[in-house]
Amino acid sequence: MYPNLYYVFKDLFGVEWTFLRFVNSFGFFVAIAFIVCAVVLANELKRKSKQGLFQPTEMEVTVGEPASYLDLGLNFLLGFLLGYKIVALFIMDSSATEDPQAFIFSSLGSWPAGLALGSLFAGMKWWEKNKQKLAKPEKRTVRIWPHDRVGEITILALVFGLLGAKLFDIFENWGDFLKHPSDYIFSAKGLTFYGGLICAGIAIWWYAKKHKIGFWHLNDALAPTMMLAYSMGRIGCQVAGDGDWGIVNNNPKPFSWLPDWMWAYKYPHNVNEMDPGVKIPGCEGKFCNELAEAVYPTAFYEIVVCFLLFLLLWSLRKKLKLPGTIFALYLMLNGLERFFIEKIRVNNPMDFLGFHPTQAEVISTILFLTGLGIWIYLARNVRKKKAGAPNS
Repeated sequence: MYPNLYYVFKDLFGVEWTFLRFVNSFGFFVAIAFIVCAVVLANELKRKSKQGLFQPTEMEVTVGEPASYLDLGLNFLLGFLLGYKIVALFIMDSSATEDPQAFIFSSLGSWPAGLALGSLFAGMKWWEKNKQKLAKPEKRTVRIWPHDRVGEITILALVFGLLGAKLFDIFENWGDFLKHPSDYIFSAKGLTFYGGLICAGIAIWWYAKKHKIGFWHLNDALAPTMMLAYSMGRIGCQVAGDGDWGIVNNNPKPFSWLPDWMWAYKYPHNVNEMDPGVKIPGCEGKFCNELAEAVYPTAFYEIVVCFLLFLLLWSLRKKLKLPGTIFALYLMLNGLERFFIEKIRVNNPMDFLGFHPTQAEVISTILFLTGLGIWIYLARNVRKKKAGAPNS
């Protein structure tokens, strides 16, 4: 396992660059997933726009104004936070920054670095606005296409996705949360995918409605992208060993050519401190634990399966002409994939009417039924329109 990029470069290239300890593997792959998927989404929205499925919206902007106090204040705040926390990781004593995630969620930081970088950001904003300043500011009308808004959509998905993932993790572990609330609130660990999907979906729906972006066409463009994002995000789970693994697997390996870690794995040097397992002999320092018994590497299985499902959705996006059907298919495939992987995945069961499903099993079932319902609804609407159309 590679808790952060320091271990990756040490193992693969034999170099020990201390600063790489600050880039954890899970966060790195999540960031890569957002960047790649933003590019994929932008290209798909452009394709749909060329087909006339999207129309631009017009908005009035004022150019030539000097930087406002709000502009300067927001840029100072952003620079201050980056300096106080991120720059501090490189300049403060190593004893304070040994655990980067704990440091980020603590009150510790570098005031000089924060003030310096905040002032620099505010100064750059003032200089940028001053360079474009006009003697008399002008109002201009600009046309904005949906693919021009991918940056905003990505930020919405990131913020509300992380917030939803954290909230649903708290709900899923409510009893333990009440005992140790700070371990959940002030920790980067513990993120539930479906919580992120639901909250990000609501935020994007609101955004699309506000900017008059076609609902079904946008969902169809997002569907393959979300499946790809899930697959890439699971790479981070597998590489870091964040606890998204399966139940104990003592079954004999079915194929001799299959690597052991693809069938049963102990996740050595994992980052899941809440379930540390056993000490690795001869290992010193942080991340020196592995599981006592080998488990199914379910994160790896989801990487492969969801990437194949992405390819399937991507290949069908031009063939399924009815708006909304690609999105409906995504919901059904996503629900099926997660429902069945839960059978060999470690999770907390719920007590519901005498049954004991996991939170993910309940949500995946709802998603499948929702996708099936959308598919039937759209298909019936088409049949009704054809039946009501006059004969030529």
